[in-house]
Amino acid sequence: LGPESTIGINSNEVTLAELVKQKGYATAIFGKWHLGCQPEFSPLRHGFDEFYGLPYSNDMWPNHPEAKKGTYPDLPMFDGEKVVALNPDQAQLTTSYTRRALDFIDRSKERPFFLYLAHNMPHVPLFVSDKFKGKTKRGLYGDVLEEIDWSVGQVMAALRKNHLDRDTFFIFASDNGPWLSYGNHAGSAGPLREGKGTVWDGGVREPCIMRWPGKIPAHTVTDEPAMTIDIFPTIARLIGADLPPHKIDGKDIWPLIAGEPGAKSPQEAYYFYYNVNDLLGIRQGPWKLYVPQEYRSLNGRPGGTNGIPGKYEMLKTDLALYDMHKDISEKTNVAGAHPDVVKYLQKLLGGIRADLGDDLSMAKGSGRRPPGRVASAAN
Repeated sequence: LGPESTIGINSNEVTLAELVKQKGYATAIFGKWHLGCQPEFSPLRHGFDEFYGLPYSNDMWPNHPEAKKGTYPDLPMFDGEKVVALNPDQAQLTTSYTRRALDFIDRSKERPFFLYLAHNMPHVPLFVSDKFKGKTKRGLYGDVLEEIDWSVGQVMAALRKNHLDRDTFFIFASDNGPWLSYGNHAGSAGPLREGKGTVWDGGVREPCIMRWPGKIPAHTVTDEPAMTIDIFPTIARLIGADLPPHKIDGKDIWPLIAGEPGAKSPQEAYYFYYNVNDLLGIRQGPWKLYVPQEYRSLNGRPGGTNGIPGKYEMLKTDLALYDMHKDISEKTNVAGAHPDVVKYLQKLLGGIRADLGDDLSMAKGSGRRPPGRVASAAN
């Protein structure tokens, strides 16, 4: 959703902030929102008490390296629902968000609170404050990560200072893999295939670190699949909040998080959509099935340098099945050796098409709910 978008989160949907409000939590978001930039989609109208940050991605501004002049208006910085700056100094974003987070923790220490600290970095364009500039051997990208690491440390220190660290469920995660076309301004997917903008594991598989002393045993590791959609019902269970009456996609994964012996994913399967409503794949246990599709790739070429991206090309894959326990790099298509698995996963894909829809097969989806729309666009 960009600055000209007339849609956003529907008021009938329930955010995590609205969920915890049932139990009297203070709520704040500092950083990136990206669920609609029009006033009716403001975080303050969807459960958050405080908002300081950008309404969409930090590259949606006049200095975008690939956009024609005039594509993007000035980038607004919001404090609540008021624009307090245009095209803010992005070198100060990580520090300013962190300061607001620390202040919120200090002010909220006597009551339960939910803090959503959504750093814009390391999304491009990359910026870092002077205190971390040139601090790593990885260049600007490394410096940016060093500052994010500092931010996490500052939040942890604030929890300890206020004697809250043993009472706080702390989750550190990201939304997608590296934007490989940006080369030295992007991360690495390591052994995983491809990166952001694809549903190969390099695009969707992310590290996640959770901490809650006394609740999550130290060194707990799970190789069961999980998704951020599962955080919502998990927190609902932990605080005794009611889930919304409408269907949600997440499941309670607390047994996985808590390291309970033999804990398995409660999901029948996870589904991978792209381009809003293109159903491209499914993961169940060790198996990941892809439908025939085109995907973007550097195809072995290096990415760009210093903020100017390299060019992708479009590659194709046929129907493909991978054993993710044995082949995390997704190199060997074993669909021919496991026709029964393929058939079963295709059946599950048919079910989700009927529910959520799929533009590739022109399935409408009986369970799809509409986005919110600004009043002038709705009329």
